[in-house]
Amino acid sequence: MNAKQLDEVVHKTQELIKTPTCCQELKEMAEKWLKSVGSENEALMTQQYMAELKEDLMPIDNLIAFASSKDGQIYFGESKAKEIVRHSQEIQAQGAQYCDCPACAIVEDILKTLEG
Repeated sequence: MNAKQLDEVVHKTQELIKTPTCCQELKEMAEKWLKSVGSENEALMTQQYMAELKEDLMPIDNLIAFASSKDGQIYFGESKAKEIVRHSQEIQAQGAQYCDCPACAIVEDILKTLEG
């Protein structure tokens, strides 16, 4: 990863940590990765960070299935779950493969930079 890519990933990672839709496990991994930048552990931590990013990026089909389920309705609330399903189906019809919440959008951007 060149310096420009690193700066971009650092900036996006800082944004990710601040998003309300980012899960705690990913926030913790993001913070560990940020602390590793410039250290001898950076390459290893980058691999671990990428694995966590990939694990937490929500495929749109999974989001629709969860939000449509009883558990999803309990988690989001019935009204919000229906809204999420409706929105997710709309963006899926437009070609979206992943959830477009703030955290997932940033995760997708970070992965493109790291894998690019």
